[in-house]
Amino acid sequence: MSEPQTKKKNAAWVRTAVDYGAPIAFAISYFTTKNFQTATWVLVAASAVALVLGYAVERRVALLPLFSGVMALIFGVLGLIFHSDVFVKIKVTVVNGALAAAMIGGVLMNRAPLKALMGEAMQLPDAAWRTLTLRYGAYFASAAVLNEIVRLTQDTDNWVKFRVALLPLAIIFSLTQVPFMMKHMARGEEPAAPEPPDAGF
Repeated sequence: MSEPQTKKKNAAWVRTAVDYGAPIAFAISYFTTKNFQTATWVLVAASAVALVLGYAVERRVALLPLFSGVMALIFGVLGLIFHSDVFVKIKVTVVNGALAAAMIGGVLMNRAPLKALMGEAMQLPDAAWRTLTLRYGAYFASAAVLNEIVRLTQDTDNWVKFRVALLPLAIIFSLTQVPFMMKHMARGEEPAAPEPPDAGF
């Protein structure tokens, strides 16, 4: 295996660990202990470890995982200080809502924020970037609305299950965008794995 391919494989592994390590660790801890405070400690620790791991391996942390990781630390610490599960639960709404506003608002201002996040991975025409950005924005908005519905109507067990279910749902959504990306990519360009629209916890 060539050095570029090895680096690409390592980068994909790191992104997976950074994006999904903290929420999976949180869910395992919660269903093992049935203690939201204990699970929040695990969430804060796992988020910190994931960010450090990402930087140690790649010497940088991508913007989306960095934003998510910092927000997880902030909301997780607030939850521990105030002994409330609301902060961790509402963090999903805040982050997805902010990302939806950034994506949709960016397109309305004739910009493509998604291009800034994923532009190094592939080359697409500006019109395609705008369409893809709107699709991701719609996903983030839907995730924020669904989180609020579940948070306000369901108990903690069901909320944690919903949060875990968002992880594969994000992957499925990203895979459905592959045909669109391949259609608009430059000829001869190798298709890149799309970024799942889930910034972790």
